[in-house]
Amino acid sequence: MDELARLRWQCRRGTKELDFLLNRYLETAYLVADQGERDLFVELLGMEDDELVGALMGDLVMGGMGVLVGKIRAFAGRRLG
Repeated sequence: MDELARLRWQCRRGTKELDFLLNRYLETAYLVADQGERDLFVELLGMEDDELVGALMGDLVMGGMGVLVGKIRAFAGRRLG
């Protein structure tokens, strides 16, 4: 299984909101991200669903991942409008 297929599988979380946010980022921004941001995304995918929901919905402070979380949220918001 190639890297994108593996990540696509990890983006399937069982909720529409998470699936949308993670897949939107993966299919577009991930492809042009630098290696550091890609590594953070993989780390983000390793989080439990409840933490991930908190991070992406703005309820949880993410420290070093805050910039990436902001990008994911902002990018999805631009695409929704």
